[in-house]
Amino acid sequence: MTQLNAITLKQLRALSAVDARGSITAAADMLNLTVPAVSTQLKHLEANIGAELVVRASDGNGSITQQGQEVLATIKRIESALNNCMKAIDSINSGKSGLVTLGVVSTGKYFAPSLVALAKKQLPDIRVDLVIGNRRHIISALEERSIDLAIMGRPPRFPAVESVALGDHPHIMIAAPDHPLVTTRDISTKRLLTETFIMREAGSGTRILMERFLDRRGEGLTYDRIEFNTNETIKQAVIAGLGIALISAHTVMDALAAGRIETIDMPGLPIVRKWHLVRPSSAAQSPVTEKVREFLVALKGSFLPDLP
Repeated sequence: MTQLNAITLKQLRALSAVDARGSITAAADMLNLTVPAVSTQLKHLEANIGAELVVRASDGNGSITQQGQEVLATIKRIESALNNCMKAIDSINSGKSGLVTLGVVSTGKYFAPSLVALAKKQLPDIRVDLVIGNRRHIISALEERSIDLAIMGRPPRFPAVESVALGDHPHIMIAAPDHPLVTTRDISTKRLLTETFIMREAGSGTRILMERFLDRRGEGLTYDRIEFNTNETIKQAVIAGLGIALISAHTVMDALAAGRIETIDMPGLPIVRKWHLVRPSSAAQSPVTEKVREFLVALKGSFLPDLP
């Protein structure tokens, strides 16, 4: 029988530590507790939940059951809520009316700091914290409620979110200035796919868009690829002549203006998507979060850089 009132943070953190370290012994070291103390916390938690959460192996390792995974997902949300609570209290203690944490996918890091600076200038009574991460990281943060708002390209299907378009988000194919495709017109798919493509890591929104663009034209054909986990590295790889890349125009404005890279002109390019401001649809929004959201929407994308 479930006994929710008897569940404690110590019990939950014991399970989280076992998941993080893989065994009760390692979890005890992590928590600065004895092994029997951690075992006791786990037994109490399992009794309160009414299900086995950790399968103990003879070698001391512990694997998390399906029920345990559900509890772990809740622990992450609890820890995020507590962390946000402490940050909000710290903001109030320092004279602010509250805290809003804004997540931005890594492609937007080139305009995000100036946007947050503008928000802080226009809304001096609100503390705005910025979190940068790839698409997968930002979606996880939305799910765990560790961020209040997020700026990203395509809104996720899960978790459920409310979204509003902020402005255009063009994606262009770039190459070194002396690359032959820069001056070539009527580029065939066969010719295009002889190139080496510089891509972001799996899970990146830019990676997904590039693969869809190439797969629609390649009809199952393969192509060479090199993977990097930052847009800056991709830009430098293209400048060095390692290959070509489909990339957010907002990440390479400086190199375009300086003539260090050029665009490849072909049908279907640029691909113009939208930047979206999203928030979890199931979460209650605080007045300060709504105030920041209204401020960002009212800008109508004026903070986005123009193509040279």
